[in-house]
Amino acid sequence: MTRLVTDYLDNSAKDFPNKTAFADEKRGITFSELQKEAKKIAQVLIDRSVFKSPVVVYLEKSVEVISCFMGAAYSGNFYTPIDVTMPESRVSKIMETLSPALIITDGEHKEAASAFAGNTPVLLYEEIQKGTFDDKAISAALNRVIDTDVLYVLFTSGSTGTPKGVIINQKAVIDYAEWVTNTFNISSETIFGEQAPFYFDNSILDIYQTLKNGATCYIIPQKFFMLPKNLFGYLTEKKVNTIFWVPSALCIMANLKAVDKFIVPTLQKILFCGEVMPNKQLNVWRKSYPNALYANLYGPTEITDVCAYYIVDREFADDESLPIGFPCKNTDILVLDDENKLVPTTTANVKGELCVRGTCNSLGYYNNPEKTQAAFVQNPLNTVYNEIIYRTGDVVHYNEHGEIMYDCRKDFQIKHMGHRIELGEIETAISAVEGVEQNCCLYDTEKSKIVMFYTGSIEPQAVVDAIKNAVPDYMIPNKKVKLDKMPINLNGKIDRVELKKML
Repeated sequence: MTRLVTDYLDNSAKDFPNKTAFADEKRGITFSELQKEAKKIAQVLIDRSVFKSPVVVYLEKSVEVISCFMGAAYSGNFYTPIDVTMPESRVSKIMETLSPALIITDGEHKEAASAFAGNTPVLLYEEIQKGTFDDKAISAALNRVIDTDVLYVLFTSGSTGTPKGVIINQKAVIDYAEWVTNTFNISSETIFGEQAPFYFDNSILDIYQTLKNGATCYIIPQKFFMLPKNLFGYLTEKKVNTIFWVPSALCIMANLKAVDKFIVPTLQKILFCGEVMPNKQLNVWRKSYPNALYANLYGPTEITDVCAYYIVDREFADDESLPIGFPCKNTDILVLDDENKLVPTTTANVKGELCVRGTCNSLGYYNNPEKTQAAFVQNPLNTVYNEIIYRTGDVVHYNEHGEIMYDCRKDFQIKHMGHRIELGEIETAISAVEGVEQNCCLYDTEKSKIVMFYTGSIEPQAVVDAIKNAVPDYMIPNKKVKLDKMPINLNGKIDRVELKKML
């Protein structure tokens, strides 16, 4: 039985010592090398008597980041990645919230790390690797760790732009990892093409599936997502058979007509999560890779990445919405109406808030009891003992198949001209229009206007004309903004905070 995530690395280092575990543009690292490098980091933390404390990893996206994550885990600590491209204001807010025990960086980024470190010690990766480790000391540290101890704190900004540190424990990641392996048949033969930044929870799947199953994970250079020929050439060269990307990345490749132009012969599994996947672009992928498995995964950072999933098993028209499906194993999803009453799975088209119960749930927000108490609440259906659920803020309903359908964020529900409107419904209609690549709708409260932002070759009025048969008149955008490029946030999603500045 797996107790801690370090068991995954120990087992893979034993079974596949010389196999490449992770590889970036500069180097590959085998499971045994990864284990050794991680243990050297752990030893430094143990020698400094750092235990159950946050460790900041400030490095470019690389194999060294994984070593730091596991080094924190081997020493009984938890990690928070801060990307070197993050703006200073965000870094300072994270540091203020976290008060980490130390920062691990490299020589190239020492100056930048020292600038925001304050009194926090800054250690260099290359210096740590000159040292050694004591297996007995590491075992002693691990013996003090239990599966409900924290593994990582990832900072998510949500719609406000203010970072919140989501606390996830070892047990939640193990529960998730076991489910992914069993559901998608991940094995030592799996080769991942990794897209997500390591500070984004989508990366948890790639990282821990690789460690658990002795798989191989190729960390795709970010620049390749601007160069489709290079991207698909890289996937082909590495024989990638499994990808787990944000829909924006998949959509860009479909819009650039790269999906049918550059075929990756080995690609078998195409998973996506993080935002709504429009069927128009998904159908482009399905046409080019008709035999691949497609799965729509859903879940916020607060529930360890994924709590619901839908393996695509039928055809969808371009203007249809894709289900988010069913709860993952060992996860309970409650759809609660405005009166905190349960919407039954057999009741179609009744909307409610998606709430989650289970091992997957976060321990809350780091150093932020007020936000924690607002989102992690007593289950209103249980009045006899303490049982915490997470209120996602997402509005959903069941369809006639008993599948969960995502409608929108509660924040994106508006009252306009006396009507209650979900902006996601308008976005779905716009997504199906020929000539639209990406779109996002916001509500300008001061002017009482629905504002449509989009990219594509079609003119604004033509978009509006095209959706008149799909949505009522009161849902037609009042203002239309055609952009040369859609703003994308650090996680690869459409940046609504940036768009709000354009209202």
